[in-house]
Amino acid sequence: MLLTWAILLAAALESASCQDAKNTEQLFGDIYYEIGSFSLRYSDPSERGNKCLREVPARYFQTTPGVPIHGNGSTVHWQRIEVCCEGYVRSRHDPDQCVPDCSTVSPSNCRNGFCRAPNECDCFAEFVRNERGECVHTCPIACEHGRCYLNGTCQCDPGYILDAETRKFCRAKCPRNCGTHQICVTPGICVCVEGYKMTPEMGCQPVCTPDCGHGKCVGPNRCECFQGYHKRPMRKVCEADCYVSCENGFCESRNNCQCRDGYKYDVDTTSCLPDCGDSCGNGICIAPGVCKCFEGYEYRELNCEPICERDCGHNGKCLEPGACGCKQTQLICRGGICDQSGRCICPIGRSHFIDRCIEVQKLTELETDYEQVEHLNLQLRREFRALIGRHFQFKH
Repeated sequence: MLLTWAILLAAALESASCQDAKNTEQLFGDIYYEIGSFSLRYSDPSERGNKCLREVPARYFQTTPGVPIHGNGSTVHWQRIEVCCEGYVRSRHDPDQCVPDCSTVSPSNCRNGFCRAPNECDCFAEFVRNERGECVHTCPIACEHGRCYLNGTCQCDPGYILDAETRKFCRAKCPRNCGTHQICVTPGICVCVEGYKMTPEMGCQPVCTPDCGHGKCVGPNRCECFQGYHKRPMRKVCEADCYVSCENGFCESRNNCQCRDGYKYDVDTTSCLPDCGDSCGNGICIAPGVCKCFEGYEYRELNCEPICERDCGHNGKCLEPGACGCKQTQLICRGGICDQSGRCICPIGRSHFIDRCIEVQKLTELETDYEQVEHLNLQLRREFRALIGRHFQFKH
């Protein structure tokens, strides 16, 4: 189960990274992913097939309430999982394999071509890369924005001219030359190239996602730090020296970690973890507002509620996975039914003992079943809290 969750979490991290790369609205912090971005510990790609180790909060692997997970990372609060290294993605044909990613240089991720290495797209024969990075047909099959003659040459449509370098496809033509960092995308219309944004005062300016923080954006996602500030390993944002991890946040000073919206500072990991407010009881918040319920629970009415296969009756309620109890007293009533006063009524010949209806002669059998004894001890503490524990004020 733990291995399955690790694979799913790794896939979610990698999928979310693609979505976050497209987000241009972040104002500060590093480029972190929906489930959190944590330090990659690179392994030898030749030995692990372009896979790397990544640390994520160990709490993400908790499957049962009240049972903490001890991670195998740099501290017990972190768990190492295997993900694709930077520049690689999971193969669609074999999810266990990591293949090169060309999505940043080719909108269709090198369709009609072969991605030889990260961001190195080679088109197949009779295809050529156009100004957008796509592999398009060439004559004699087809000519983008033009027509093919029998001799294999391309005649461009009105408003387009033959590409000067390849002469195998047609580019849009603009009467005036486009400005710096601009490209002619349709006849007579110039826009900023990828990684730049039009500004009223200075034309096309580079975009850094997220903002550089204490630095200046000098190129697409390239920050130049002000004096006294620097980039931490595997980060692009200019921050102050920090004594905490501050993942999913921004170091304003040595001990001050400013979290992104939707995240909350966690003392154990010294980082910003996703925040679901009060709507993730019996579950783990794995992304801002996204709750993963523990085993035996499902998300209903803004919380994770236990699942019971049978109807718990008019006076009953599902209190734990597979365990019905009484609404009024919150007492678990296995093998019985609840009355209006909240008492557990057992069948004839059985008595209510802690959380179940049981035959008296079988009580001695429980003494030798250590697993049952531990379970009953937990239930006894739970019953105490449900019945009279709320009337006490405990001191640690």
